[in-house]
Amino acid sequence: MLKTTPFTDVHIALGAKMAEFAGFNMPIQYPTGINQEHMIVREGVGVFDVSHMGEFWVKGEKALDFLQYITTNDVSKLDAGKAQYTCMPNGKGGIVDDLIIYKYSTTKYLMVVNAGNIDKDWEWVNRIASGGEPSMRSDWGNLSLENASDKYGQLAVQGPKATELLQLLTDADLSAIPYYSFREWNFAGVQGVILSNTGYTGAGGFELYFPKEYGKQIWDALFEVGKPFGLAPIGLGARDSLRLEKWYCLYGHDIDDTTSPLEAGLGWITKLDAKDFIDKEFLQKQKAEGVKRKLVHFECLERAIPRNGYEICDAEGNVIGNVTSGIMLPNTKVGIGMGYVQTTFAKKETVIYIKIREKLQPAKIV
Repeated sequence: MLKTTPFTDVHIALGAKMAEFAGFNMPIQYPTGINQEHMIVREGVGVFDVSHMGEFWVKGEKALDFLQYITTNDVSKLDAGKAQYTCMPNGKGGIVDDLIIYKYSTTKYLMVVNAGNIDKDWEWVNRIASGGEPSMRSDWGNLSLENASDKYGQLAVQGPKATELLQLLTDADLSAIPYYSFREWNFAGVQGVILSNTGYTGAGGFELYFPKEYGKQIWDALFEVGKPFGLAPIGLGARDSLRLEKWYCLYGHDIDDTTSPLEAGLGWITKLDAKDFIDKEFLQKQKAEGVKRKLVHFECLERAIPRNGYEICDAEGNVIGNVTSGIMLPNTKVGIGMGYVQTTFAKKETVIYIKIREKLQPAKIV
């Protein structure tokens, strides 16, 4: 049986194409189609059901120490009301998951993890908390962990018109909530909604977290005030094309348990000099020696659609890497993608070749 969200019946009633994603029955696209949904978010405003994401509470006097140890970014830099993008290394040089940490206080944090990794992440944080490998530390005091994933619904309202629309449903001054900051406030008549100035589209907007029993109330309120804005529901297909256009990684494609943060271009969230954390020594050594492969972004020079798993070659047809994500952009009709290549081919403007049905299609690193 597939899991459902508070909005599954709504998606079906709207004629969405439904499919399994991370164990959930999720809308991939609506009758409008992925290309149009992509442009609605880029030019107006759309709403995504992302209630499948996972939420873990981390509380206690050593909550900060624990998060510092299990993640690569410097959590101590967060003020209350701020959020931080980070990842959890797996003790073998790879990535357990990428996630966002929300700071409420020095003793209370919220971790938001990827839907497909909820069970894996929950097992991981509990293993580390109990002193299991690779940490062998258990000095976390009165640390409390709670998997609240089944309690919350989440909607991402994204696009250049998102803030103006959302402001009609709350007296919180959304313009006073900076990027990667959040506030708990009344929204659409529901108390304690987390209003987070985050999102994975690059188009601006907020992500809303709320007790799932209020999902329909919030959805209906959004679409009532959203009519003049052209608000539309957006599926996971356009969510993927939007994040890829912005060059945001997708776990399971561009990063996973076999890719290091440094290989994936996530050195900016890997604070090697700030603290001790799992895999610090491995990553220090990797940085000193240099990575042998890098995640790159590329544009096809001819009409072609790169796909996950396609080989990346040099001019002679020698395999130098592989595509991890790829699409044809709805607006420009240019094929773009991400993939790992040998470091010598990772420099910007380098011409590479994507092997598509035995033909080498030229592309350049951008």
